[in-house]
Amino acid sequence: MASQIHQNDVGTKLLVTVTDDGSAVDISAASSLTIFLKQPDGDVLEKSATLNTSGEDGKMYYLTVLGDLDKAGTYKIQGKVVISTGTFYTSISTFKVHCNL
Repeated sequence: MASQIHQNDVGTKLLVTVTDDGSAVDISAASSLTIFLKQPDGDVLEKSATLNTSGEDGKMYYLTVLGDLDKAGTYKIQGKVVISTGTFYTSISTFKVHCNL
């Protein structure tokens, strides 16, 4: 993610890492990659994610589009991955979206 995210930013890369006991999980063969964004008003957006590299590092991302970051405030983000051994969710993280003039 950018060092500071602003309301209505488009193309911001939201990066999530899938880990288990502090180690990256290989998600290269995942059948589904999803990132959830909870907006400050409580609305939850479900977005398809893309592998950041080969997937062996557990990293996936989503590039924001118009409307994703239309509210200033604190957002929550969580990843979900479906792999051969099951369906797993990442820890929930937060980030702030700053208002514009």
